[in-house]
Amino acid sequence: MTAVTRLSLSEFRNYRNALVYAAPGFVLLSGPNGAGKTNILEAVSLLAPGRGLRQVPLGEIRRSGSEAGMAVAAKLDDGTEIGTGASATAPDRRQVRINGAAASVNALGERLAILWLTPAMDRLFTDSAGGRRRFLDRLVLALEPGHAHHAARYEAAMRARNKLLGEAHWDTGWLASLEMQMADHGEAVAAARGRTVSALTEMLAHLPDDDFPRASLQLDGWGGADLAATLGAGRGRDAAAGRTLDGPHRQDLAVTHLTKGQPAARGSTGEQKALLLSLVLAHAALVEQRRGAPPVLLLDEVAAHLDPDRRATLYARLAGRSQVWMTATEAALFDGITAATRLRVEDGSISAA
Repeated sequence: MTAVTRLSLSEFRNYRNALVYAAPGFVLLSGPNGAGKTNILEAVSLLAPGRGLRQVPLGEIRRSGSEAGMAVAAKLDDGTEIGTGASATAPDRRQVRINGAAASVNALGERLAILWLTPAMDRLFTDSAGGRRRFLDRLVLALEPGHAHHAARYEAAMRARNKLLGEAHWDTGWLASLEMQMADHGEAVAAARGRTVSALTEMLAHLPDDDFPRASLQLDGWGGADLAATLGAGRGRDAAAGRTLDGPHRQDLAVTHLTKGQPAARGSTGEQKALLLSLVLAHAALVEQRRGAPPVLLLDEVAAHLDPDRRATLYARLAGRSQVWMTATEAALFDGITAATRLRVEDGSISAA
């Protein structure tokens, strides 16, 4: 099992300094809106590669008015110590340390898999394709930490190509080189997404038939043609459009309510929430199967949007997992959960509930 047993925050959001001790299993945070519950989940989410559950620059995370550096550090139940943050002089430059030594951001993904669900994600099925791609890439990353490298290199090459196509005279040799980079990394990105979608679809088919509906998944959009050749042939079109029109950055994750046989976007708000939870739970099971340890789950204000039956089903599904951090405005929403680390968050202070 892998769980966070100690979490410390310094100059993070509304916390000057904070220290949280937690055990494996449920970590339940209750308190009024604006108290800082989601900030704690965000801190945990930054212990994985990426920009965390709010997807904002590091400079926006540092406590307002602070002139010191921001840091998040944790001790895991296997004794590993990991941390991330930014100095006061370079607030947007992320630093990572593992067991006291400097490390890459991607190295965090090898230590800890973290998945999250936030209220902002309730619009996933009706939002833009870009939002669904980012969601899918987080799922891939938990299974294949190297995915972040290929995605970043692909995006960097694409930005450079777009800029070059905007110039009056093109360096065709440099364009061809960038297109080859996009093809190499883009094919790796698309292949990893395809593997995750296939594995997740199979996992969904074997989940219990309960209050959370099953879903089928499909990758739409770019289908994996010879990308280098496609980009070379489409330079004029892409220059006129001001962006690259072919590639894995145009893919979309299509989700269908399996029982009803209709797109998730057509479901009710409750059905969409249940489908999303079903995806997250299936992915957590897949991560546990592949990595030999379940991921840490961060569920922000999930219980309030479920009816009592689905809430009870959710808690039963989550029982026995390595670690699940949950927030709610009322502690009563956690009724039905027995063993747990229960914390009260109020006015930026954290205490045992």
